[in-house]
Amino acid sequence: MNASDMTRIHPVILSGGSGTRLWPLSRAALPKQLLPLASERSLLQDTVERLSNMTEIAPPLMVCNVEHRFMIAEQMREIGVTPQAIVLEPVGRNTAPAIAVAALMLTRDDPGALMLVLPADHLIGDIPAFHAAIRIAAQAANNGHLTTFGIVAATPETGYGYIRQGEALGDTPGARQVAAFVEKPDLPTARTYVESGEYFWNSGMFLFRASDFLTELGRLRADILDASRAALDQAKNDLDFVRLDPAAFDICPSESIDYAVMEKTQCAAVVPADIAWNDIGAWSALWEVAEKDADGNAARGDVMLENARNNFIRAESRMVAALGVDDLVVVETADVVLVAKRDQVQDVKKLVDRLKAENRCEHLVHKQVYRPWGWYEGIDDGERFQVKRIMVKPGEKLSLQMHHHRAEHWIVVSGTARVTCGDAVKLLTENQSTYIPLGTSHRLENPGKIDLHMIEVQSGAYLGEDDIVRFEDIYQRN
Repeated sequence: MNASDMTRIHPVILSGGSGTRLWPLSRAALPKQLLPLASERSLLQDTVERLSNMTEIAPPLMVCNVEHRFMIAEQMREIGVTPQAIVLEPVGRNTAPAIAVAALMLTRDDPGALMLVLPADHLIGDIPAFHAAIRIAAQAANNGHLTTFGIVAATPETGYGYIRQGEALGDTPGARQVAAFVEKPDLPTARTYVESGEYFWNSGMFLFRASDFLTELGRLRADILDASRAALDQAKNDLDFVRLDPAAFDICPSESIDYAVMEKTQCAAVVPADIAWNDIGAWSALWEVAEKDADGNAARGDVMLENARNNFIRAESRMVAALGVDDLVVVETADVVLVAKRDQVQDVKKLVDRLKAENRCEHLVHKQVYRPWGWYEGIDDGERFQVKRIMVKPGEKLSLQMHHHRAEHWIVVSGTARVTCGDAVKLLTENQSTYIPLGTSHRLENPGKIDLHMIEVQSGAYLGEDDIVRFEDIYQRN
């Protein structure tokens, strides 16, 4: 099929996951899809970029966690992509409601719109084969099928669901009916699946007409459709974002598209896809796809190896040296070092669950915390004091705010700062400083053309980030 014969395809990128199995690099405030894990770009950027030379592809529609909105917008700006919309979920409700909201938005402007649903955190190595599979799936979708991509299973994986193929589709060469969706099997069962040649890994990627999906969702799970429609009908535009109504979306059932629609519909089809796919579900998966040295080690960052084999080692902030060890995963960040056997990294989530149970914060944020205006990083802290590095991007500014419990000293390291303190406004340059008394309204801005770097010293009885009273904020945060 020629591109000119095809209906425009609208990518719907789902970016709501937290990626806990890739802790300590992936955290709630900076999940795996926003990280450069397999290339110099983030997984999200790679997901969008691999569609860039398909002429039938429309700009993407993103569905994401509200807390990640500014990072997603910035990452799209970095690769020169303007999304159709960035839809903000106030709470996670799994894939069926997210896809329903996207389908409702697309059908407002184009009742026949095709939607290509893609998780934001997958790797695909064979891009031409992926594009070919998309075009087959689009033909099936134009013929009324709800199409999924079945990954040709090379090994008996127990971490994936499977799809059993049925008869070939008479109206779409290269596509087949879905005979059954199968839950994650044990190893002997997985071996029989792979040996039979009748089963594919369930990729979680889909292509269908938005209207056809909504029809099936309404027939099978009207409660999800009704709640999703209410959340969108009551949504508010916020800068470049679409905020779903929190109350309406909160009551929406949490359900995957597989359970809600695909396992029950009679319209399901599968396109076999041999595309070097990997869902990066654990550190061992990254070791499998990474470049390795002659001893099977995959290393990134400042890593020194001696008599070491088949390890995955990633250093973010300092040297990591490994001597006489085999089959390990070592991931170093500024505040956490993970050491695990490579065949046990699926259990990293258990460590994250323990952190949650103990009310720790290492699963939530890194030492460097991103904000829409730049970032800050904790350097030192003790009784009644805290020291931070702060970077403010050119043209950006923090909220006009005050604190009940702390005073602040600001020292400019490089760049130019415009400081509002009470009724006074002044410019500070390199090596200049100022003092913000407790209880005084203040604002920090970067009026210059280069990044502003500062050191902030806080002192007071309470230094938590929740001691902020905002009077005015260009990012419309609470």
